[in-house]
Amino acid sequence: MTPLILLPGMMCDARLFAPQIDALSGEYPILSVPIGGQDTMQALAAEVLAYAPERFAMAGLSMGGIVAMEILRQAPGRVAGLALMDTNPLAELDEVKARRGPQIDAVDHGNLRKVMAEEMKPNYLTDGPRRAAILDLCMDMAMDLGPDVFINQSMALRDRPDQSRTLRDFTDPTLVLCGRDDALCPVSRHELMHNLMPQSRLEVIENAGHLPTLEQPQQTTAALTRWLETI
Repeated sequence: MTPLILLPGMMCDARLFAPQIDALSGEYPILSVPIGGQDTMQALAAEVLAYAPERFAMAGLSMGGIVAMEILRQAPGRVAGLALMDTNPLAELDEVKARRGPQIDAVDHGNLRKVMAEEMKPNYLTDGPRRAAILDLCMDMAMDLGPDVFINQSMALRDRPDQSRTLRDFTDPTLVLCGRDDALCPVSRHELMHNLMPQSRLEVIENAGHLPTLEQPQQTTAALTRWLETI
């Protein structure tokens, strides 16, 4: 059975995928890899590759998807299947880059909780009965990871390359998935990725924002299961 690597989003850990790990771990070897020990996308990907099995499938959400694309660029022959969720293949826009510096400075001066509460968390989720509980979990994950990870991840995201060509060259089983109401990585970004990879399956999860793994876990797990069955 092909091992599955899960790559969480910015300031998240394996808890982002808890429903999927619970549902799939009896069928697939699963490894959830933290991404925050380096401050470039290239180094983050190399670090994952150093510990990854020789060949694997990988699913990344948000920043995890961006790291997954860099892993694919560095070692395409090792990737048996790719799931990109609520993510973005393009380089960072200048207006987003401009916000990184003040955020990094604020976090470096002890204001991680404030930055997460005021500038990051409000963009994550659609409205729903579990919104408050999921936002609390996001804060717990962020505070457990700490300011150094935030700064490393922010720098890596700021300086990341465009991965459109990387995706265009990949022909193995691919899932492109997002929440219908994702404000950070909208459906149009996922349609772009789907068009770059004609073999991919595009799934849009209703009543979900940026974190469908937690907002609509059963639908997301079902989509991942369908993808895994093709590898």
